[in-house]
Amino acid sequence: MTWTFTRDVDVFLASAGPSLAERPVEHTVVLGVTERLRRSGARHYGDDDPVLGWWRGADGAVAGRTRMLAGTVRVTSVYTPPEFRGRGYGAAVTAESSRAALAKGAAEVLLFTDLANPTSNGVYLRIGYEPVADRVQLRRGT
Repeated sequence: MTWTFTRDVDVFLASAGPSLAERPVEHTVVLGVTERLRRSGARHYGDDDPVLGWWRGADGAVAGRTRMLAGTVRVTSVYTPPEFRGRGYGAAVTAESSRAALAKGAAEVLLFTDLANPTSNGVYLRIGYEPVADRVQLRRGT
């Protein structure tokens, strides 16, 4: 696989955008995130530029990161369009986003996952993440 990573939203959209725009409903998350970045600036979601990746100019996958706080960064918003899943795209952008956080000085990189999704959890284990704790989020009715 030949991957290209960029922190420049316009470069990403020039290459992957036409493929994403052909099926906007399926690519709502990626298109929404990139539009927000274009309107609000690359630092809209945190202090670091986003990491965007595509393979052979057609397929888009994204992974974001939070701002570093007390030496810790959390990888967020990992997304691969449904028709491109199972090909390593999400794993590649997640690994790159994690690597970039460590390169910026993070002592710890966190990733919260859905325990009900064995596919993504297996991917995260393969790229070096280790389970630490399980959490439950409860919402009280209003």
